[in-house]
Amino acid sequence: MAATLRRFHGMRLLKSAPALSLQQAKNLSSAGSWASGNKKLIGALGAITGGVGALIYALEQSVQASGSEVHSPAQPWSHKGLFDALDHQSVRRGYEVYKQVCSACHSMQYIAYRNLVGVTHTEAEAKAEAEQITVKDGPDDTGNYYTRPGKLSDYFPSPYPNEEAARAANNGAYPPDLSYIVSARKGGEDYIFSLLTGYHDAPAGVVLREGQYFNPYFPGGAISMAQVLYNEVIEYEDGTPPTQSQLAKDVATFLKWTSEPEHDDRKQLLIKVIGILGFLTVISYYIKRHKWSSLKSRKIVFVPKEK
Repeated sequence: MAATLRRFHGMRLLKSAPALSLQQAKNLSSAGSWASGNKKLIGALGAITGGVGALIYALEQSVQASGSEVHSPAQPWSHKGLFDALDHQSVRRGYEVYKQVCSACHSMQYIAYRNLVGVTHTEAEAKAEAEQITVKDGPDDTGNYYTRPGKLSDYFPSPYPNEEAARAANNGAYPPDLSYIVSARKGGEDYIFSLLTGYHDAPAGVVLREGQYFNPYFPGGAISMAQVLYNEVIEYEDGTPPTQSQLAKDVATFLKWTSEPEHDDRKQLLIKVIGILGFLTVISYYIKRHKWSSLKSRKIVFVPKEK
């Protein structure tokens, strides 16, 4: 045995290698080499990304500042909170404003009377609202078309038979459909409220054509829609004072609901998701501590065998 060890020693098989220095160990590390070699590249990419983001933001602000319209201020809406639902009484009053004022020119072709059930009206009330309109239906068994009272499945009627008729009745301007108007306009319900309450006399130097009105919140300032909301222009069923600001607030809330009918359901789902994730986080933390406690607290001891 001793002779064998001497032969191995002579062949330098048992010779101990010299210890590596700290710098040599770092050089052998692939992670350290990758980090040092790519640190400048990552920094450059971060700087470029930040610069592009700042440039896009600056350009957006510049475009907004160069516009000819006044930007609508933010209003304290009751549904703006993370968990706040729409004011359904206000939505119902907004429907009254649309029905008695806005529906004379604007359509809502994507909203049916059945959508009102459980939101602003009961089923019986929604049926009564639908029966107030007349719908052309058919053909019948004899091939003729006929008119009938509206049903819950019918959509809100359009005030004009086609776009050409709408333009002819409004000096060439086409009244937009209001079903998703809040989502389609920058500023949302703030823009709708400001537009409806922002009519003023045209300042000096602003020339308006016949049939146009000045509204600083409308792009260009010249709008073909006349002011339609005034104090006490309608009467609310619930007795709420129908001031101009109240009318604009209610119809803007109603249009917010038509643009996002899932608004309340989405916020209810958020509450459920936060509750479930919180519960799962607690359970996961407990299981992690339970499973890993034995591994983190164990000790590995080498006990050599006795000769």
